[in-house]
Amino acid sequence: MHRRHFLTTAGLGFPLIGGSALFAQDPMQPAKPAQLAPDLVKEFVRVGHNNLPEVQRMLKEEPGLLNASWDVGGGDFETALEGAGHVGDREIAEYLIGQGARANIFVLTMLGHTSVVKAQLAAFPHLLCSKGPHGLTLLHHAQRGGEPARELLKHIQALGLTETKFTMP
Repeated sequence: MHRRHFLTTAGLGFPLIGGSALFAQDPMQPAKPAQLAPDLVKEFVRVGHNNLPEVQRMLKEEPGLLNASWDVGGGDFETALEGAGHVGDREIAEYLIGQGARANIFVLTMLGHTSVVKAQLAAFPHLLCSKGPHGLTLLHHAQRGGEPARELLKHIQALGLTETKFTMP
């Protein structure tokens, strides 16, 4: 039997002899919850930009929204926390982080966590040129952070970042 014929024949019989068991749920692990409705995630990200009471209400009803992200299009993913970050809504950002949301360098920049952001940039200098949601840069987030982010704004400018948004070529 030729190798190609063997592989084709064996591949056809694989599901019949329990090949699907390789992809079965591990009985020792708890079942994963169902995916959140995309429209619910989209709405949570939207209100994360500027509506703390609605963020609190929605999160109370569906705690799984905390780190849910919405694909705005073309791989431009955004969470409610990132929405609060790029518009400079400190109150929503701090509330979500206090609930356990995963903060990133963009949100930490807006919040003015200077020592943390400087340490990240020292360890990973290319983060200076990374893009946040909608292609917005660290410079944009530092500008949105106001007075608490002023030192970071100066630091980021001193490192040479002058664009607030990166666009795809």
